[in-house]
Amino acid sequence: MLTRDGVRLDADIYHPDGVGEFPVLLMRQPYGRAIASTVVYAHPSWYAAHGYIVVIQDVRGRGTSQGKFKLFAHEIEDGEDTVKWAANLPGSTGAVGMYGFSYQGMTQLYAAAAKPSALKTICPAMIAYDLYADWAYEGGAFCLQSNLAWAIQLATETARLKKDKKAYQALFAASRNLPLHDPIPTHPEILKNFAPDSFYHEWLAHSQPDEYWEKLSPKTYLKNVDLPMFHIGGWFDTYLRGTLNLYKDMAARSAYRQQLLVGPWAHLPWNRKVGAVDFGVNAGSPVDRMQLCWFDQFLKGMDTGLLNELPVWLFEMGSNFWQAFPNLSISNQRSYFLSTTGLASIREGEGILTTTCPDCTDDVLVHDPWRPVPSLGGHAAIPAGCFERTHIDCRSDVLTYTTEPLETDLYLAGDIVVEVWCKSDKASYDLCAVLSDVYPDGRAYNLAQGYLRCQDGTHSLKRTIQLQATCARIAKGNALRLSLSAACFPAYAMNPGNSSELSMDAEIITLTVSCTGESQSQILLPVVEPS
Repeated sequence: MLTRDGVRLDADIYHPDGVGEFPVLLMRQPYGRAIASTVVYAHPSWYAAHGYIVVIQDVRGRGTSQGKFKLFAHEIEDGEDTVKWAANLPGSTGAVGMYGFSYQGMTQLYAAAAKPSALKTICPAMIAYDLYADWAYEGGAFCLQSNLAWAIQLATETARLKKDKKAYQALFAASRNLPLHDPIPTHPEILKNFAPDSFYHEWLAHSQPDEYWEKLSPKTYLKNVDLPMFHIGGWFDTYLRGTLNLYKDMAARSAYRQQLLVGPWAHLPWNRKVGAVDFGVNAGSPVDRMQLCWFDQFLKGMDTGLLNELPVWLFEMGSNFWQAFPNLSISNQRSYFLSTTGLASIREGEGILTTTCPDCTDDVLVHDPWRPVPSLGGHAAIPAGCFERTHIDCRSDVLTYTTEPLETDLYLAGDIVVEVWCKSDKASYDLCAVLSDVYPDGRAYNLAQGYLRCQDGTHSLKRTIQLQATCARIAKGNALRLSLSAACFPAYAMNPGNSSELSMDAEIITLTVSCTGESQSQILLPVVEPS
Protein backbone atom coordinates (compact mmCIF):
# COMPACT_ATOMS: atom_id res chain seq x y z
CA MET A 1 0.00 0.00 0.00
CA LEU A 2 0.98 3.67 -0.34
CA THR A 3 0.68 6.14 2.53
CA ARG A 4 -0.74 9.64 2.05
CA ASP A 5 2.80 10.94 1.42
CA GLY A 6 3.58 8.23 -1.12
CA VAL A 7 5.65 5.82 1.00
CA ARG A 8 5.21 2.12 0.16
CA LEU A 9 4.44 -0.14 3.14
CA ASP A 10 4.64 -3.92 2.67
CA ALA A 11 2.46 -6.56 4.32
CA ASP A 12 1.77 -10.28 4.26
CA ILE A 13 -1.91 -11.15 3.92
CA TYR A 14 -3.38 -14.45 5.12
CA HIS A 15 -6.77 -15.44 3.73
CA PRO A 16 -9.34 -17.97 4.96
CA ASP A 17 -9.95 -20.92 2.66
CA GLY A 18 -13.69 -20.30 2.44
CA VAL A 19 -15.64 -18.02 0.15
CA GLY A 20 -17.40 -14.87 1.25
CA GLU A 21 -16.41 -11.75 3.10
CA PHE A 22 -14.38 -11.68 6.31
CA PRO A 23 -13.30 -9.12 8.91
CA VAL A 24 -9.65 -8.04 8.93
CA LEU A 25 -7.15 -8.46 11.76
CA LEU A 26 -4.20 -6.07 11.50
CA MET A 27 -0.79 -6.07 13.16
CA ARG A 28 1.77 -3.34 12.47
CA GLN A 29 5.33 -4.07 13.66
CA PRO A 30 9.00 -3.13 13.19
CA TYR A 31 10.77 -6.50 13.52
CA GLY A 32 10.23 -8.13 10.12
CA ARG A 33 6.69 -9.19 9.32
CA ALA A 34 7.47 -12.91 8.96
CA ILE A 35 7.92 -13.11 12.74
CA ALA A 36 4.36 -11.83 13.24
CA SER A 37 4.86 -11.80 17.04
CA THR A 38 4.77 -15.59 17.11
CA VAL A 39 6.97 -15.39 20.22
CA VAL A 40 3.67 -14.94 22.10
CA TYR A 41 0.78 -15.33 19.62
CA ALA A 42 -0.43 -18.10 17.34
CA HIS A 43 0.72 -17.84 13.72
CA PRO A 44 -1.52 -15.57 11.58
CA SER A 45 -2.64 -18.63 9.60
CA TRP A 46 -4.40 -19.89 12.77
CA TYR A 47 -6.52 -16.75 12.93
CA ALA A 48 -7.14 -16.93 9.17
CA ALA A 49 -8.36 -20.52 9.55
CA HIS A 50 -11.01 -19.17 11.95
CA GLY A 51 -12.47 -16.82 9.39
CA TYR A 52 -10.34 -13.68 9.32
CA ILE A 53 -8.20 -11.91 6.76
CA VAL A 54 -4.96 -11.28 8.67
CA VAL A 55 -2.59 -8.46 7.69
CA ILE A 56 0.94 -8.32 9.13
CA GLN A 57 2.63 -5.09 8.04
CA ASP A 58 6.18 -3.74 8.31
CA VAL A 59 5.97 -0.17 9.62
CA ARG A 60 7.69 2.64 7.78
CA GLY A 61 11.43 2.06 7.35
CA ARG A 62 11.43 -1.50 8.73
CA GLY A 63 11.43 -4.89 7.03
CA THR A 64 10.95 -4.20 3.33
CA SER A 65 8.73 -1.12 3.79
CA GLN A 66 10.08 2.11 2.37
CA GLY A 67 10.71 5.38 4.21
CA LYS A 68 12.77 6.32 7.24
CA PHE A 69 11.98 4.71 10.59
CA LYS A 70 11.60 7.14 13.49
CA LEU A 71 10.31 5.69 16.73
CA PHE A 72 6.51 6.17 16.95
CA ALA A 73 6.68 9.36 14.86
CA HIS A 74 4.59 8.23 11.87
CA GLU A 75 2.30 5.68 13.46
CA ILE A 76 -0.85 7.83 13.76
CA GLU A 77 -1.04 8.79 10.08
CA ASP A 78 0.38 5.51 8.77
CA GLY A 79 -1.92 3.57 11.09
CA GLU A 80 -4.98 5.44 9.85
CA ASP A 81 -3.97 4.93 6.20
CA THR A 82 -3.37 1.22 6.81
CA VAL A 83 -6.72 0.66 8.53
CA LYS A 84 -8.54 2.33 5.62
CA TRP A 85 -6.56 0.26 3.11
CA ALA A 86 -7.16 -3.00 5.00
CA ALA A 87 -10.89 -2.33 5.25
CA ASN A 88 -11.05 -2.17 1.45
CA LEU A 89 -9.11 -5.35 0.70
CA PRO A 90 -10.88 -7.80 -1.61
CA GLY A 91 -13.10 -10.07 0.48
CA SER A 92 -13.18 -7.72 3.46
CA THR A 93 -16.39 -6.89 5.34
CA GLY A 94 -14.91 -3.46 6.02
CA ALA A 95 -14.52 -4.14 9.75
CA VAL A 96 -10.96 -4.05 11.14
CA GLY A 97 -9.56 -5.14 14.51
CA MET A 98 -5.95 -4.88 15.68
CA TYR A 99 -3.78 -7.00 17.93
CA GLY A 100 -0.15 -7.23 19.03
CA PHE A 101 2.11 -6.53 22.00
CA SER A 102 4.88 -4.04 22.82
CA TYR A 103 5.57 -1.88 19.73
CA GLN A 104 2.71 -3.72 18.02
CA GLY A 105 0.49 -2.72 20.93
CA MET A 106 1.57 0.90 20.61
CA THR A 107 0.72 1.00 16.89
CA GLN A 108 -2.84 0.06 17.83
CA LEU A 109 -3.16 3.03 20.16
CA TYR A 110 -1.72 5.43 17.58
CA ALA A 111 -4.05 4.12 14.86
CA ALA A 112 -7.03 4.40 17.23
CA ALA A 113 -6.07 8.02 17.95
CA ALA A 114 -6.96 8.94 14.35
CA LYS A 115 -10.48 7.46 14.78
CA PRO A 116 -10.69 5.60 11.44
CA SER A 117 -14.31 4.47 11.14
CA ALA A 118 -13.33 0.96 10.02
CA LEU A 119 -11.40 0.26 13.25
CA LYS A 120 -13.94 -1.44 15.52
CA THR A 121 -11.78 -2.83 18.32
CA ILE A 122 -8.19 -3.25 19.51
CA CYS A 123 -6.33 -5.67 21.80
CA PRO A 124 -3.30 -3.72 23.09
CA ALA A 125 -0.86 -5.83 25.08
CA MET A 126 2.08 -4.64 27.20
CA ILE A 127 2.11 -0.98 26.20
CA ALA A 128 2.93 2.48 27.54
CA TYR A 129 0.08 4.94 28.00
CA ASP A 130 2.44 7.68 29.20
CA LEU A 131 5.69 6.93 27.38
CA TYR A 132 7.83 8.69 30.00
CA ALA A 133 6.41 7.18 33.19
CA ASP A 134 5.26 3.83 31.80
CA TRP A 135 8.23 2.91 29.60
CA ALA A 136 11.39 5.03 29.54
CA TYR A 137 11.56 6.05 33.20
CA GLU A 138 10.23 4.64 36.46
CA GLY A 139 9.92 6.87 39.49
CA GLY A 140 12.15 9.38 37.69
CA ALA A 141 14.96 6.84 37.15
CA PHE A 142 16.08 5.76 33.67
CA CYS A 143 15.25 2.11 32.95
CA LEU A 144 18.76 1.41 31.74
CA GLN A 145 18.87 -2.28 30.94
CA SER A 146 15.60 -2.58 29.01
CA ASN A 147 16.03 0.72 27.14
CA LEU A 148 19.64 -0.02 26.20
CA ALA A 149 18.86 -3.56 25.07
CA TRP A 150 15.99 -2.35 22.89
CA ALA A 151 17.98 0.52 21.41
CA ILE A 152 20.79 -1.85 20.44
CA GLN A 153 18.29 -4.36 19.01
CA LEU A 154 16.68 -1.72 16.77
CA ALA A 155 20.07 -0.27 15.78
CA THR A 156 21.34 -3.74 14.86
CA GLU A 157 18.35 -4.27 12.57
CA THR A 158 18.90 -0.83 11.03
CA ALA A 159 22.52 -1.73 10.26
CA ARG A 160 21.38 -5.01 8.68
CA LEU A 161 18.86 -3.21 6.46
CA LYS A 162 21.58 -0.75 5.39
CA LYS A 163 23.96 -3.67 4.78
CA ASP A 164 26.52 -1.98 7.06
CA LYS A 165 28.50 -5.08 8.02
CA LYS A 166 30.87 -3.36 10.45
CA ALA A 167 28.06 -1.68 12.40
CA TYR A 168 25.95 -4.81 12.36
CA GLN A 169 28.69 -7.03 13.78
CA ALA A 170 29.59 -4.53 16.50
CA LEU A 171 25.97 -3.94 17.51
CA PHE A 172 25.09 -7.63 17.35
CA ALA A 173 27.97 -8.43 19.70
CA ALA A 174 26.80 -5.64 22.03
CA SER A 175 23.27 -7.05 22.03
CA ARG A 176 24.63 -10.30 23.46
CA ASN A 177 26.79 -8.54 26.06
CA LEU A 178 25.34 -5.15 26.96
CA PRO A 179 27.95 -2.38 27.38
CA LEU A 180 27.03 -1.46 30.95
CA HIS A 181 30.46 -0.42 32.17
CA ASP A 182 31.53 2.41 29.89
CA PRO A 183 32.94 5.59 31.53
CA ILE A 184 29.44 7.06 31.26
CA PRO A 185 27.27 3.96 31.73
CA THR A 186 24.11 5.55 30.31
CA HIS A 187 25.99 6.77 27.20
CA PRO A 188 27.76 3.71 25.77
CA GLU A 189 30.25 4.32 22.98
CA ILE A 190 28.64 1.66 20.77
CA LEU A 191 25.48 3.75 20.31
CA LYS A 192 27.40 6.99 19.90
CA ASN A 193 29.50 5.45 17.14
CA PHE A 194 27.02 3.23 15.32
CA ALA A 195 23.57 4.65 16.13
CA PRO A 196 23.90 8.43 16.52
CA ASP A 197 20.27 8.93 15.45
CA SER A 198 18.84 6.38 17.92
CA PHE A 199 15.83 7.40 19.99
CA TYR A 200 17.95 6.40 23.01
CA HIS A 201 19.88 9.68 22.98
CA GLU A 202 16.66 11.72 22.95
CA TRP A 203 15.20 9.70 25.81
CA LEU A 204 18.24 10.37 27.97
CA ALA A 205 18.22 14.07 27.08
CA HIS A 206 14.62 14.38 28.27
CA SER A 207 14.93 13.11 31.83
CA GLN A 208 11.83 15.00 32.98
CA PRO A 209 8.21 14.66 31.76
CA ASP A 210 8.33 17.59 29.32
CA GLU A 211 6.65 18.48 26.02
CA TYR A 212 8.76 15.92 24.15
CA TRP A 213 7.01 13.08 25.99
CA GLU A 214 3.59 14.68 25.70
CA LYS A 215 3.88 14.79 21.91
CA LEU A 216 5.01 11.15 21.81
CA SER A 217 2.64 9.55 24.33
CA PRO A 218 -0.60 7.80 23.29
CA LYS A 219 -2.30 9.32 26.34
CA THR A 220 -2.19 12.72 24.63
CA TYR A 221 -4.19 11.48 21.65
CA LEU A 222 -6.70 9.05 23.16
CA LYS A 223 -8.73 11.45 25.30
CA ASN A 224 -11.72 11.42 22.94
CA VAL A 225 -11.29 7.89 21.60
CA ASP A 226 -13.66 5.13 22.69
CA LEU A 227 -13.51 1.55 21.45
CA PRO A 228 -14.00 -1.88 22.99
CA MET A 229 -10.51 -2.86 24.14
CA PHE A 230 -9.01 -6.10 25.40
CA HIS A 231 -6.04 -5.11 27.61
CA ILE A 232 -3.30 -7.72 28.21
CA GLY A 233 -0.41 -7.57 30.68
CA GLY A 234 2.01 -9.59 32.80
CA TRP A 235 2.90 -9.32 36.48
CA PHE A 236 6.59 -9.22 35.56
CA ASP A 237 6.25 -7.17 32.37
CA THR A 238 8.30 -3.99 32.16
CA TYR A 239 5.28 -2.05 30.91
CA LEU A 240 2.50 -3.34 33.17
CA ARG A 241 1.89 0.10 34.64
CA GLY A 242 1.06 1.35 31.13
CA THR A 243 -1.41 -1.48 30.56
CA LEU A 244 -3.12 -0.82 33.89
CA ASN A 245 -3.17 2.96 33.46
CA LEU A 246 -4.81 2.66 30.04
CA TYR A 247 -7.31 0.12 31.34
CA LYS A 248 -8.26 2.25 34.38
CA ASP A 249 -8.73 5.34 32.24
CA MET A 250 -10.82 3.58 29.62
CA ALA A 251 -12.88 1.60 32.14
CA ALA A 252 -13.81 4.85 33.91
CA ARG A 253 -15.14 6.58 30.80
CA SER A 254 -15.85 4.03 28.07
CA ALA A 255 -19.30 3.16 26.74
CA TYR A 256 -17.89 -0.18 25.60
CA ARG A 257 -16.54 -3.28 27.28
CA GLN A 258 -13.01 -2.95 28.61
CA GLN A 259 -11.54 -6.37 29.36
CA LEU A 260 -8.32 -6.95 31.29
CA LEU A 261 -6.14 -10.06 31.49
CA VAL A 262 -2.91 -10.14 33.52
CA GLY A 263 -0.87 -13.35 33.59
CA PRO A 264 2.25 -14.38 35.55
CA TRP A 265 4.42 -13.43 32.59
CA ALA A 266 7.42 -11.30 31.73
CA HIS A 267 7.45 -9.32 28.47
CA LEU A 268 7.99 -12.61 26.68
CA PRO A 269 7.32 -15.46 26.52
CA TRP A 270 3.83 -15.94 27.98
CA ASN A 271 4.01 -19.39 29.49
CA ARG A 272 3.99 -21.27 32.78
CA LYS A 273 7.58 -20.54 33.83
CA VAL A 274 8.87 -17.04 34.44
CA GLY A 275 12.32 -16.72 35.93
CA ALA A 276 12.94 -19.62 38.32
CA VAL A 277 9.31 -20.39 39.18
CA ASP A 278 6.90 -22.71 37.40
CA PHE A 279 3.35 -21.42 37.90
CA GLY A 280 1.74 -24.56 36.54
CA VAL A 281 -0.33 -25.60 33.56
CA ASN A 282 -2.94 -22.86 34.12
CA ALA A 283 -0.31 -20.20 33.48
CA GLY A 284 -0.06 -21.13 29.81
CA SER A 285 -1.35 -18.32 27.62
CA PRO A 286 -5.12 -18.27 26.94
CA VAL A 287 -4.71 -15.11 24.86
CA ASP A 288 -5.23 -16.51 21.36
CA ARG A 289 -8.53 -18.23 22.18
CA MET A 290 -9.69 -15.22 24.19
CA GLN A 291 -8.82 -12.86 21.34
CA LEU A 292 -10.67 -15.07 18.87
CA CYS A 293 -13.75 -14.92 21.09
CA TRP A 294 -13.29 -11.15 21.41
CA PHE A 295 -13.04 -10.60 17.65
CA ASP A 296 -16.00 -12.92 16.98
CA GLN A 297 -18.04 -10.74 19.34
CA PHE A 298 -16.98 -7.31 18.09
CA LEU A 299 -16.10 -7.92 14.41
CA LYS A 300 -18.56 -10.66 13.46
CA GLY A 301 -21.39 -9.70 15.81
CA MET A 302 -21.63 -13.21 17.26
CA ASP A 303 -23.09 -13.73 20.71
CA THR A 304 -20.12 -15.52 22.25
CA GLY A 305 -21.30 -15.18 25.85
CA LEU A 306 -18.34 -12.88 26.42
CA LEU A 307 -20.48 -10.02 27.70
CA ASN A 308 -21.91 -12.26 30.43
CA GLU A 309 -18.44 -12.88 31.89
CA LEU A 310 -16.69 -10.68 34.44
CA PRO A 311 -14.29 -8.32 32.60
CA VAL A 312 -11.14 -8.59 34.77
CA TRP A 313 -9.09 -11.78 34.82
CA LEU A 314 -6.00 -11.94 37.05
CA PHE A 315 -3.68 -14.88 37.56
CA GLU A 316 -3.27 -15.48 41.29
CA MET A 317 0.31 -16.57 41.87
CA GLY A 318 0.71 -19.05 44.70
CA SER A 319 -2.74 -20.52 44.09
CA ASN A 320 -1.80 -20.72 40.40
CA PHE A 321 -5.21 -20.22 38.88
CA TRP A 322 -7.20 -17.37 37.31
CA GLN A 323 -9.51 -15.17 39.35
CA ALA A 324 -12.32 -13.10 37.84
CA PHE A 325 -13.32 -9.67 39.17
CA PRO A 326 -15.86 -7.02 38.16
CA ASN A 327 -13.21 -4.29 38.28
CA LEU A 328 -9.82 -3.44 39.79
CA SER A 329 -11.27 -1.95 43.00
CA ILE A 330 -11.02 -5.29 44.75
CA SER A 331 -8.76 -4.78 47.73
CA ASN A 332 -8.35 -2.95 51.01
CA GLN A 333 -5.06 -1.38 51.98
CA ARG A 334 -3.50 -2.84 55.11
CA SER A 335 -0.52 -1.15 56.77
CA TYR A 336 2.55 -3.09 57.82
CA PHE A 337 4.98 -0.87 59.72
CA LEU A 338 8.77 -1.11 59.60
CA SER A 339 10.27 -1.97 62.99
CA THR A 340 13.99 -2.37 63.61
CA THR A 341 16.74 -2.77 66.17
CA GLY A 342 18.98 -0.72 63.88
CA LEU A 343 20.55 -3.88 62.45
CA ALA A 344 18.09 -4.63 59.63
CA SER A 345 21.00 -4.70 57.17
CA ILE A 346 23.06 -7.15 59.23
CA ARG A 347 20.86 -10.02 60.38
CA GLU A 348 17.50 -11.52 59.50
CA GLY A 349 15.03 -10.94 62.29
CA GLU A 350 16.45 -7.51 63.22
CA GLY A 351 13.96 -5.83 60.86
CA ILE A 352 10.28 -6.65 61.28
CA LEU A 353 7.05 -5.89 59.43
CA THR A 354 4.24 -5.52 61.95
CA THR A 355 0.60 -4.42 61.85
CA THR A 356 1.02 -2.45 65.08
CA CYS A 357 2.88 0.85 65.09
CA PRO A 358 6.20 0.21 66.85
CA ASP A 359 8.46 2.38 68.97
CA CYS A 360 11.97 1.66 67.76
CA THR A 361 15.16 3.17 66.34
CA ASP A 362 16.34 4.11 62.81
CA ASP A 363 18.30 2.14 60.23
CA VAL A 364 21.37 3.37 58.38
CA LEU A 365 22.20 2.12 54.90
CA VAL A 366 25.46 2.71 52.99
CA HIS A 367 25.51 2.48 49.19
CA ASP A 368 28.92 1.88 47.61
CA PRO A 369 28.99 2.55 43.84
CA TRP A 370 31.92 0.12 43.56
CA ARG A 371 29.58 -2.77 44.40
CA PRO A 372 25.99 -1.67 43.82
CA VAL A 373 23.09 -3.93 44.77
CA PRO A 374 22.45 -5.99 41.63
CA SER A 375 19.09 -6.33 39.93
CA LEU A 376 17.51 -9.77 39.90
CA GLY A 377 14.28 -10.53 38.10
CA GLY A 378 11.24 -8.45 38.86
CA HIS A 379 9.82 -6.45 35.97
CA ALA A 380 12.79 -4.23 35.10
CA ALA A 381 15.74 -6.62 34.82
CA ILE A 382 16.82 -8.95 32.04
CA PRO A 383 15.84 -11.69 32.55
CA ALA A 384 12.66 -10.64 34.30
CA GLY A 385 10.57 -12.85 36.55
CA CYS A 386 10.51 -14.51 39.94
CA PHE A 387 13.83 -15.61 41.47
CA GLU A 388 15.20 -16.76 44.82
CA ARG A 389 16.93 -13.67 46.27
CA THR A 390 18.25 -14.61 49.70
CA HIS A 391 21.83 -13.95 48.58
CA ILE A 392 20.84 -10.33 47.87
CA ASP A 393 18.84 -9.87 51.07
CA CYS A 394 21.90 -11.02 53.03
CA ARG A 395 23.99 -8.07 51.77
CA SER A 396 24.84 -5.37 54.31
CA ASP A 397 23.62 -2.66 51.90
CA VAL A 398 20.09 -4.09 51.86
CA LEU A 399 17.59 -3.47 54.67
CA THR A 400 15.11 -6.31 55.20
CA TYR A 401 11.88 -6.28 57.19
CA THR A 402 9.99 -9.57 57.56
CA THR A 403 6.64 -10.49 59.08
CA GLU A 404 6.14 -13.32 61.49
CA PRO A 405 4.98 -16.55 59.77
CA LEU A 406 1.40 -16.07 58.65
CA GLU A 407 -1.30 -17.81 60.69
CA THR A 408 -3.68 -17.91 57.71
CA ASP A 409 -3.36 -17.53 53.95
CA LEU A 410 -2.99 -13.90 52.84
CA TYR A 411 -4.42 -12.77 49.49
CA LEU A 412 -3.08 -9.73 47.66
CA ALA A 413 -4.49 -8.13 44.51
CA GLY A 414 -3.72 -4.62 43.30
CA ASP A 415 -1.32 -1.77 43.85
CA ILE A 416 1.41 -1.84 46.51
CA VAL A 417 2.79 1.36 48.04
CA VAL A 418 5.83 1.81 50.29
CA GLU A 419 6.13 5.02 52.34
CA VAL A 420 9.67 5.54 53.62
CA TRP A 421 10.82 8.44 55.77
CA CYS A 422 14.39 8.91 54.63
CA LYS A 423 17.27 11.34 54.36
CA SER A 424 20.76 11.21 52.87
CA ASP A 425 24.15 12.86 53.13
CA LYS A 426 23.94 13.59 49.39
CA ALA A 427 21.65 15.83 47.37
CA SER A 428 20.14 12.93 45.47
CA TYR A 429 19.72 9.20 46.03
CA ASP A 430 17.63 6.25 44.86
CA LEU A 431 15.34 3.84 46.67
CA CYS A 432 14.50 0.35 45.48
CA ALA A 433 11.78 -1.63 47.25
CA VAL A 434 11.13 -5.34 46.72
CA LEU A 435 8.29 -7.37 48.23
CA SER A 436 9.03 -11.09 48.58
CA ASP A 437 7.32 -14.28 49.68
CA VAL A 438 9.52 -16.02 52.28
CA TYR A 439 9.22 -19.78 52.77
CA PRO A 440 9.67 -21.56 56.12
CA ASP A 441 13.13 -22.78 55.03
CA GLY A 442 14.25 -19.18 54.43
CA ARG A 443 14.00 -19.02 50.64
CA ALA A 444 12.66 -15.68 49.42
CA TYR A 445 11.01 -15.13 46.01
CA ASN A 446 10.28 -11.64 44.70
CA LEU A 447 6.66 -10.71 44.02
CA ALA A 448 6.79 -7.01 43.18
CA GLN A 449 9.31 -4.20 42.90
CA GLY A 450 9.37 -0.41 42.70
CA TYR A 451 12.00 2.27 42.18
CA LEU A 452 12.24 5.98 43.00
CA ARG A 453 14.80 8.72 42.32
CA CYS A 454 14.81 11.14 45.26
CA GLN A 455 15.88 14.79 45.17
CA ASP A 456 16.36 17.20 48.09
CA GLY A 457 18.06 14.26 49.74
CA THR A 458 19.46 15.93 52.86
CA HIS A 459 16.00 16.58 54.33
CA SER A 460 14.01 13.85 56.07
CA LEU A 461 10.97 13.46 53.83
CA LYS A 462 8.34 10.82 53.21
CA ARG A 463 9.22 9.05 49.97
CA THR A 464 6.39 7.15 48.26
CA ILE A 465 7.45 4.19 46.12
CA GLN A 466 4.82 2.69 43.83
CA LEU A 467 5.53 -1.02 43.41
CA GLN A 468 4.42 -3.11 40.47
CA ALA A 469 0.88 -4.37 40.99
CA THR A 470 0.47 -8.04 41.82
CA CYS A 471 -2.03 -10.79 42.56
CA ALA A 472 -0.83 -13.55 44.86
CA ARG A 473 -1.67 -15.91 47.69
CA ILE A 474 0.90 -15.99 50.48
CA ALA A 475 0.50 -19.39 52.09
CA LYS A 476 -0.03 -19.98 55.79
CA GLY A 477 3.38 -20.48 57.42
CA ASN A 478 5.14 -18.26 54.89
CA ALA A 479 6.11 -14.65 55.58
CA LEU A 480 6.30 -11.38 53.67
CA ARG A 481 9.51 -9.40 53.37
CA LEU A 482 10.23 -5.84 52.30
CA SER A 483 13.79 -5.22 51.07
CA LEU A 484 15.14 -1.69 50.65
CA SER A 485 18.31 -0.66 48.84
CA ALA A 486 19.81 2.40 47.17
CA ALA A 487 20.54 0.71 43.83
CA CYS A 488 19.23 -1.97 41.50
CA PHE A 489 21.85 -2.05 38.78
CA PRO A 490 21.77 -2.47 35.81
CA ALA A 491 17.96 -2.51 35.66
CA TYR A 492 18.07 1.18 36.56
CA ALA A 493 20.81 3.72 35.94
CA MET A 494 22.77 4.22 39.16
CA ASN A 495 22.43 7.52 40.99
CA PRO A 496 25.93 9.05 41.42
CA GLY A 497 24.77 11.24 44.30
CA ASN A 498 25.84 14.36 42.40
CA SER A 499 25.43 15.97 39.01
CA SER A 500 28.27 14.04 37.33
CA GLU A 501 27.62 11.35 34.74
CA LEU A 502 31.09 9.79 34.96
CA SER A 503 31.21 6.48 36.81
CA MET A 504 34.52 7.52 38.40
CA ASP A 505 32.78 10.45 40.11
CA ALA A 506 29.99 8.39 41.73
CA GLU A 507 29.93 8.88 45.49
CA ILE A 508 29.25 6.69 48.52
CA ILE A 509 25.75 7.52 49.77
CA THR A 510 24.59 7.10 53.37
CA LEU A 511 20.84 6.87 53.99
CA THR A 512 18.91 7.01 57.23
CA VAL A 513 15.51 5.30 57.24
CA SER A 514 13.21 6.40 60.04
CA CYS A 515 10.94 3.93 61.82
CA THR A 516 10.02 6.09 64.82
CA GLY A 517 7.30 8.46 65.99
CA GLU A 518 5.61 10.58 63.36
CA SER A 519 8.23 9.50 60.81
CA GLN A 520 6.92 5.93 60.67
CA SER A 521 7.77 4.05 57.49
CA GLN A 522 5.27 1.48 56.23
CA ILE A 523 4.14 -0.68 53.35
CA LEU A 524 0.50 -0.58 52.24
CA LEU A 525 -0.65 -3.95 50.94
CA PRO A 526 -3.75 -4.60 48.79
CA VAL A 527 -5.36 -7.30 50.93
CA VAL A 528 -8.34 -9.23 49.56
CA GLU A 529 -10.62 -10.91 52.05
CA PRO A 530 -11.23 -14.55 51.07
CA SER A 531 -14.77 -15.23 49.93
